[in-house]
Amino acid sequence: MKACFMGLGYIGLPTAIIAANNGIQIVGVDINPKVVEMTNRGHLHIIEPGMETLLKKVVSDGMLKATITPEISDAYFIVVPTPFKGNHEPDISYVESATRAITPCLKEGDLYVIESTSPVGTTDKMANLIFSIRPELKGKIFIAYCPERVLPGNVIYELVHNDRVIGGMDEASTDKAIEFYSQFVEGTLHRTNCKTAEMCKLTENSSRDVQIAFANELSLICDKAGINVWELINLANKHPRVNILQPGCGVGGHCIAVDPYFITADFPIESQIISKAREINNYKAFWCAEKVENAMLKFELEHHCKPVIAMMGLAFKPDIDDLREAPAKYITTKVMQSCNNADILIVEPNVEEHKVFKLTNYKEAYEKADIVVFLVAHSVFKTLSYDNTKVILDFCGIYKK
Repeated sequence: MKACFMGLGYIGLPTAIIAANNGIQIVGVDINPKVVEMTNRGHLHIIEPGMETLLKKVVSDGMLKATITPEISDAYFIVVPTPFKGNHEPDISYVESATRAITPCLKEGDLYVIESTSPVGTTDKMANLIFSIRPELKGKIFIAYCPERVLPGNVIYELVHNDRVIGGMDEASTDKAIEFYSQFVEGTLHRTNCKTAEMCKLTENSSRDVQIAFANELSLICDKAGINVWELINLANKHPRVNILQPGCGVGGHCIAVDPYFITADFPIESQIISKAREINNYKAFWCAEKVENAMLKFELEHHCKPVIAMMGLAFKPDIDDLREAPAKYITTKVMQSCNNADILIVEPNVEEHKVFKLTNYKEAYEKADIVVFLVAHSVFKTLSYDNTKVILDFCGIYKK
């Protein structure tokens, strides 16, 4: 079997590698020539433990190659970004472009699967698009939706062992998709229809967003009440049926910070809790930025000089290099814009360079700073000894006591 993966990003490339490592001939397609070139040299363009070793193996074995245009295959997987527009409406233009690109390659008996997080009804829309271009294929190809559900940093294990939800446009399509994924997925493959599978992905991430919003709201309350939120949550979680998550400086990433909008855009009246959770988590980042700005003003009034500030972390979660929708990035930008000529040191240990921010080594930044702002709980930050001569704003629980 030969499979074509449209999109070699944080999900598309690892899935293509795992599939290739299980004997499936893979052609990976990406519009970025640099990604294609790196992939064909066996170099991973993302951070994922153990994945580059597997990439080198499948490239050298001839099981995976990358190109900028699709090739005729037996199965096609759409694994491209689905961002939202300025008004928080989902943008499925990448899914549509990828679908249009592979449509000329389709033949009778082929499998077409969308993995990209999508609004409910997207699979039906893409099926209609395919059949409007290739009407002779109606009823002769298999179409399904199968969302990913992996954790960055543990992708190799989770792509194989996690359960998957597979929703076909009909029973035959579900069967065909299950036949493909069973070649490398050891978790249970759960059957459903495409609309339910689409909503399942949105539901999973919206649920997480609501739970994080509760923790973030608690942190706002505790700050005002003079209570250590980390201690409070630890004590509350001693209850056998309570499991409160940890607060942070907001919510980021291409899933939890985005997917709830796919529901609220289509169901604005019904999605009250989901919508409010998005507001709370967005507000938390704004609140953190204000706390930093106020600390800077207070320092300047007390010391009659501008402070050196270390903004610790830009990624959307600990120990990864992914900055998509990261609240830490928003907070850092807002602080920089509000404080002209301030000496702001920006730290992100998992990124070598950034086109906007000049990055500083985390140890150097911590040593030089008068105000240290912990935005992401990277493991290396936890090795820094607490220095009570500095103003430390800990928004992610580096020093929970």
